[in-house]
Amino acid sequence: MPFPRPNLTALRSQAMQDVTASDLPNADGFLRRSFLRVVAWVQAGLANLHYGYLDWIAKMATPFTAEGEYLEAWAAMAPTPVLRQAPTYARGTGQWSGLATTPPTVLPANTICTRADGTQYSTLVDATVGGGGTVSVTVVANEPGANGNTDSGTPLTLSTVVTGVNPNGAATTPITGGADLEQDGPMRTRMLESYAAPPHGGNQGDYVTWALEVTGVTRAWCAPGGVASAIGTVTVYFMMDAAEIAFGGFPQGSNGAAAMETRATPATGDQLAVADYIYPLRSVTPIVYAVAPIPEPQNFTISGLSLISSAQKTQVEGALAGLFLAIDTPLAAPPIEQSDCVEALLAIGGLPTFAIVSPSAWPITSTLGSLFTLGTVTYP
Repeated sequence: MPFPRPNLTALRSQAMQDVTASDLPNADGFLRRSFLRVVAWVQAGLANLHYGYLDWIAKMATPFTAEGEYLEAWAAMAPTPVLRQAPTYARGTGQWSGLATTPPTVLPANTICTRADGTQYSTLVDATVGGGGTVSVTVVANEPGANGNTDSGTPLTLSTVVTGVNPNGAATTPITGGADLEQDGPMRTRMLESYAAPPHGGNQGDYVTWALEVTGVTRAWCAPGGVASAIGTVTVYFMMDAAEIAFGGFPQGSNGAAAMETRATPATGDQLAVADYIYPLRSVTPIVYAVAPIPEPQNFTISGLSLISSAQKTQVEGALAGLFLAIDTPLAAPPIEQSDCVEALLAIGGLPTFAIVSPSAWPITSTLGSLFTLGTVTYP
């Protein structure tokens, strides 16, 4: 039975009643300018702090509500220990124009370049100006986190003068891979999944748990056989919704196995990171393939909403994209009914009467190995 914690007003009233009921002659804790009223209020305030501290202790004493370092302690004691995912650094390619000279003009490693908002990146290696009058080099964000991710074409300005190199350049590829320190919510979810499904020597749930332990991975699914469709293989699909936000959360690289796996083609990029992490954890026989789902755009035509504001259209599109995020999987995906889409749109509130004209065939289901993405939404 829950304990009803009294609020500060109730504690003040109780303290004033206690003073009034005391053996002190003429004591009245309810008098407005009474010294005893002040004492009662002070005692009530202290009692309120004590109640708050006890509430906090109760929250930290269970994995369901623990936060911060106490959550990390509970997670470390899970059947499969869960550690908070560290932040990662975004990286991509920057390009600047320059003079092709002999000897070649060099853009040194660790040269700092700056985005318009002050976010800084450093060149990873020495690079020379080529015959085309440009120099391209990998740049890495100086600070970890999703803030370092940026679109292709974003201006990057060299913070120091490099003779023969124009300081005004740009990112020639999306700068991606930056992820923030894992928050309590996602970590708690992984921890509770570990308590609910302790390891069983490599069942489907184990592969999902292992994939989610890789920094940047936000969703994962396991299919026996899967892409390889062969005995003794396991396919792990995964998404990186924050680290690869520039690509809709889809991992960047080629599908394959771990670098140490001699029986299959190794993966590259994000897929290699997941495959390499799982390789020493799996049982010794399976070949594990790390695979990025294939984006499958789904278009919508919705009548009756042509006059709504652009902000409302953004809400409509966000609701449909959120529905796909909540329901769809690259495995045997559950069908999405028209009623599911209507319910998601009605939850926005304030929309006029509408009708979903297309898709016309319901339910809709993504193909194996694919995930629905929101395509074009038309408002006739």
